[in-house]
Amino acid sequence: MNAQKPGLHPRNRHHSRYDLDALCVANPSLRDFITANPKGEATIDFAEPQAVKALNKALLAHFYDVREWDIPDGFLTPPVPGRADYLHHLADVLAESNEGQIPAQSSVLDVGTGANCIYPLIGHHEYGWRFTGSEINDAALTSAQAIISANPGLSRAVRLRRQKDPSAILAGVIHKNEQYDATLCNPPFHDSAQSAQAGSERKRRNLGQAASDAANFGGQQQELWCEGGEVAFICKMIAESQQFARQVLWFTSLVSRGDNLPELYRALTQAGAVKVMKKEMAQGQKQSRFIAWTFLDETQRKRWAQSRFKG
Repeated sequence: MNAQKPGLHPRNRHHSRYDLDALCVANPSLRDFITANPKGEATIDFAEPQAVKALNKALLAHFYDVREWDIPDGFLTPPVPGRADYLHHLADVLAESNEGQIPAQSSVLDVGTGANCIYPLIGHHEYGWRFTGSEINDAALTSAQAIISANPGLSRAVRLRRQKDPSAILAGVIHKNEQYDATLCNPPFHDSAQSAQAGSERKRRNLGQAASDAANFGGQQQELWCEGGEVAFICKMIAESQQFARQVLWFTSLVSRGDNLPELYRALTQAGAVKVMKKEMAQGQKQSRFIAWTFLDETQRKRWAQSRFKG
């Protein structure tokens, strides 16, 4: 169905074509969405949110042992291979402070975990990490909690926190005396509802679909857009990160547009970040990246690793 996917991290489980027969065993409802492409090969309609949701359900069950997963209609259905890629590259960032070894135990903050709770599900399975997921949307929080509660063992590994202040990102979520080895975030990248709709239509055209009011792959306002878009959101996170400089080893965020980087680098310099890294990611034609920054120098990072990373 999918040709080999160039650019994925070597540890990513999704390098080869989807084995639809195996995935249908993991989630039998996926069979209802299988169609043939012009070459006569089995595929699904990636412009149909219910089909993408069924595929995700199958991927999470088959590869990550998440047997129960669902999200309410209208919420973002994330592409699993790309989300896994962020986590594998993040593991490499953490290894940088730990003599090249991926830490066996880490505590990670997922900013805006969403109804799908995708990063904690994959990150806990792949690396055994513990997660705190923050969320501002009540329906998303309820959905994420239902996923955690439905899968044995997850409630010990993942906890959720409501962000009560709509104008804050890290403040109010990172508590006094808490430490996190990393934060991760998939920020809203549009600057308005109109821009989000235009992006959705572009995606549909690329998939050969007619225009529609439904945002492709779903998505609520908080997931898709915010005032000032991605740059404003990440710059606010960078500014807030200064007050948690000694509580977090690496702050990270996805950056969907490469031409946003210069402004973000300026904000990081202004904030006094000691080290900044960029990790490039690719999934087929789609290019993405995340930036990571820390306020700790090399000696402090090594000391952090010695005191917190076991194994």
